[in-house]
Amino acid sequence: MTAIDLAERSWGDPSRSVDLIFVHANGFNGATYRTLLEPLGETWRIIAPDLRGHGQTRLPIWPENRANWNDMRGDLMALLDRDGPPPVLAGHSMGATLALLAAAERPGRVRGLVMLDPVILARPAAAAMRLPGGWRLARRHPWAVAALRRRRRFPDRAAAIASYRGRGSFKGWPEQVLTDYVEDGFRPTPDGEVELACLPEWESSNFSAQANDAWGAFDKVTCPVRILKADQGSTCAVSSDDARRYPQLTVETLPGATHFFPMLQPNPARSALAQALEP
Repeated sequence: MTAIDLAERSWGDPSRSVDLIFVHANGFNGATYRTLLEPLGETWRIIAPDLRGHGQTRLPIWPENRANWNDMRGDLMALLDRDGPPPVLAGHSMGATLALLAAAERPGRVRGLVMLDPVILARPAAAAMRLPGGWRLARRHPWAVAALRRRRRFPDRAAAIASYRGRGSFKGWPEQVLTDYVEDGFRPTPDGEVELACLPEWESSNFSAQANDAWGAFDKVTCPVRILKADQGSTCAVSSDDARRYPQLTVETLPGATHFFPMLQPNPARSALAQALEP
């Protein structure tokens, strides 16, 4: 398999060049964002790849001792190297940060960035993560620890949906969004059950691999960058004050929104994507 052998969901006219690449959050998959992205397919060509270790992608993973997301960043860079005009690159949470990191390495291959509550630590914490072994501190983060405790298997997808409905990170999710997540978020097992496509060890590794230089990436990106932040529990330390340093950057906070606003309140996110896609 090659670095660009990523499974992907797509919407829109397949004869068009890709207009938008949307990158999912840690533990999820491209199908999770169908409700957000499908309406945009009436006008543009959209693809939502499954990152390494997620969804239907079968690339190998090495969860142990990962300091950063360079492996998944490399896959995304290879995707950007495909023929065709530069697309808009967007994502949610980890996917938004990966979009930034890949765009910094391929500035000529991205015409716009839309980041939905990206994972960007405050500058001091981000610098500490990049010290030798500093990223190991993130192994103790509650999210990294909780990921290792996730139930791996269910009798079937319906049982998984019933277990997730209204609980934890899935609280308040519309039924269709939850169903879309589970569709590609599980794989069949030889004994007839289903298991998580994103293994708990990989999800936990992504939470702890925080030696990524997102702040430095802003210095390399030349295209317009728009960040939409959650008002409650945001994972993004970038503020509107920081935007003064980067003329290509705008930062907006969505009132009342949580980290999962792309699932719960898709309209502002969809509007931001549409605006970035306009000529």
